[in-house]
Amino acid sequence: MTTLDRGCARSIVAKPGFARQSGEHGVGWLAVSPALLLLIGLLFGPVAAVVLFSLTDWQLGSSTFNFIGIANFRTLFADPIFWKALTNTLVYAAIVVPGTVLLGLMVALLIEASPGLRGFYRAAHFLPVMSTMSAMAIVWGSMLHPTIGLVNRALGAIGISGVNWLRDERTALLALALIGIWQGLGFAMVLFVSGLKAVPQQLYDAAAVDGADGILDRLRFVTLPMLGPITMFVVILTAKRSFEVFDSVRVLTQGGPNYASDVLLHRLYTESFDFLRMGYGAALTVVYLAIIVLLTLTQARLLERRVHYS
Repeated sequence: MTTLDRGCARSIVAKPGFARQSGEHGVGWLAVSPALLLLIGLLFGPVAAVVLFSLTDWQLGSSTFNFIGIANFRTLFADPIFWKALTNTLVYAAIVVPGTVLLGLMVALLIEASPGLRGFYRAAHFLPVMSTMSAMAIVWGSMLHPTIGLVNRALGAIGISGVNWLRDERTALLALALIGIWQGLGFAMVLFVSGLKAVPQQLYDAAAVDGADGILDRLRFVTLPMLGPITMFVVILTAKRSFEVFDSVRVLTQGGPNYASDVLLHRLYTESFDFLRMGYGAALTVVYLAIIVLLTLTQARLLERRVHYS
């Protein structure tokens, strides 16, 4: 039998097996197709609806609407209030993200360094994560009251005059950012504690043999590099949550004074449900989603280069 004949024979023998395998793949795709279609519909259906609404002039409660193309986006990018809200959101994130990450890491290191009352400290710092932010915002509103608030009373005890934290354009956004750090600190702390427990003791012993036996040396050459994946996750998640801030703004400042604390998500809610401009609000939603996706991809790409997984 020639080589060509042997090849033909092998192909003939292989065809039934190939056909059987293709049939099994087809049956598998047929079995998962209902769930797959439902998942795609749940994920991308609302996005497609928002994009379509952003091209209309629909107002909430109206039974008719007209397609106006990208007119909503033109109005949006020419609106100074939108740019103010975007700037406030970026400033808020620039304060909350490093503050949450650094304080979360410091608290985790302190908790792991002292063996006593670890469970109590973890629960105490994690409590804000489990609390409803709307309720906690009311508590913070009382604490930041310009005359009877606990914060101003404490400052007055050391000779510092009271500040109207939530009604002053210079301090409203800063106060909200500090509340955001307080809320996210416990979650970052828990993640860092889990990362610290996963660092092998052999690495610290090897670092000590090489001369890195000081606290700062151990932190620089062992702890921080090994916490790279956890740090990347905390940074991305904290940045995402900082762009989603809404409850504290709505309860405490309503975006004021003079839009000094207005943020993207609050502006989206105001345009859609206070002013009933659903088409314009949908355009703002599309821009907001694009910013979130771009931010997440950029952070993942930049931080991936500085992460050690082993």
